[in-house]
Amino acid sequence: MSYASFDNVKDNRYRNNKYEDDLFFKKKSKNRIIFHIDANSAFLSWDAVYRLQHGEGVDLREIPSVVGGDPKSRHGIVLAKSIPAKKFGVQTGESLMEAKIKCPKLTVVPPRFHIYIKSSNAMFDIFSEYTPTIQRYSIDECFLDVSENEDAKRDPYELAIKIKERIKSELGFTVSVGVSNNKLLAKMGSELKKPDASTTLFPQEIENKLWPLPVRELFMVGRATEKKLKTIGINTIGELAQCEVGVLKERMKSHGKLVWEYANGIDHSLVRRENYIEMKGIGNSTTISFDVDTKEEAHMVLMSLVETCSMRLRDSGNICKCITVSIRNSEFINYSHQKVMAYETNCTDDIYIEVIRLFDEMWKREPIRHLGIRLSHLSTSKNRQLTLFDYKDIKKKESLDSVIDGIRMKYGTDAVVRAKFIHSGLKPIRGGAGAESYPVMSSIL
Repeated sequence: MSYASFDNVKDNRYRNNKYEDDLFFKKKSKNRIIFHIDANSAFLSWDAVYRLQHGEGVDLREIPSVVGGDPKSRHGIVLAKSIPAKKFGVQTGESLMEAKIKCPKLTVVPPRFHIYIKSSNAMFDIFSEYTPTIQRYSIDECFLDVSENEDAKRDPYELAIKIKERIKSELGFTVSVGVSNNKLLAKMGSELKKPDASTTLFPQEIENKLWPLPVRELFMVGRATEKKLKTIGINTIGELAQCEVGVLKERMKSHGKLVWEYANGIDHSLVRRENYIEMKGIGNSTTISFDVDTKEEAHMVLMSLVETCSMRLRDSGNICKCITVSIRNSEFINYSHQKVMAYETNCTDDIYIEVIRLFDEMWKREPIRHLGIRLSHLSTSKNRQLTLFDYKDIKKKESLDSVIDGIRMKYGTDAVVRAKFIHSGLKPIRGGAGAESYPVMSSIL
């Protein structure tokens, strides 16, 4: 047998085996039970629950309110909104100034990501009681494969309601659950009815529940794809499902075939087990209300940013190795420098020293409108490599930071401030619109 013919045999065997595997998987997928669970208005709900648990009498979810930016300066965008705010036309992603024009009495609270990550983890702890196969799709949503759960085998809809009600009673916020035999339909199902709802969307329900919806409602159909589909007369998901797939492939290549499959409820992707959120970085930035033109003022603004970032870093249980400092001058020109350090740290003073060093190296002595810092190359603080010379000082700094963090968490961020900020007119701690970088959404099921 020649080498060429042997390779052909191998290719045929691979194709045959793959074909058989696909058939097996498709047959097995019919018996799968997949949940997609999405926390309703996650950031705002989690902040509201935290405030109620700590003695506040007003529920943010029951008044026009949003999470985003700096409430005092009105800088930043809307990250999450309450249902009463939505009635005024407030939209996620718009500026706080636009939102305030629509709703003058709007309550604005800054993002607090340490609360969000704890709320998310508490939710996922409950999910893990029902299945070990959980894919964390973003900080506030996930897929569960409950195919082996005996309650799910008996009645998946009842199990979905049970989980939903547990989240509400034990954690204080609501979720929406989609139930199906694949991830695509489960996700689309959870979108059909919100908030605080459980909805099935099995293949036999597609025609009645999915097909009448506008094509833009389909997962992976964005503004550009919607425009292309409408030019050939496709306005609903049903019209897309019944279109000749060759026409779609000719106009949109592989994406045309993908959205056609999704319109027909076809998805064979597995629920990938991911039991943690990988934090990629922590950032903080601020637009100053006046032009900063002295090194001393710039250093103080940077310190106020470092205070917040280092607190978030410690609260997450991480240390960083890379620091980035960014500047926007009065001409709205942006530039930045970064440094990968020879050591890892989460100590406020250590981070501040490196931030100032980077700033002094790159600042061109022009007026500054915006300053930002970012901490990245994160790893768990439990795995820190120490040297014999640094150990004593690091332990002292860690103890001091821990005490200050505890006081601020209990009595507010202004309970302990640095003396140089007194009578300076500058904020000792700035929240800004910068935040931790988590995988917010993935286009891959």
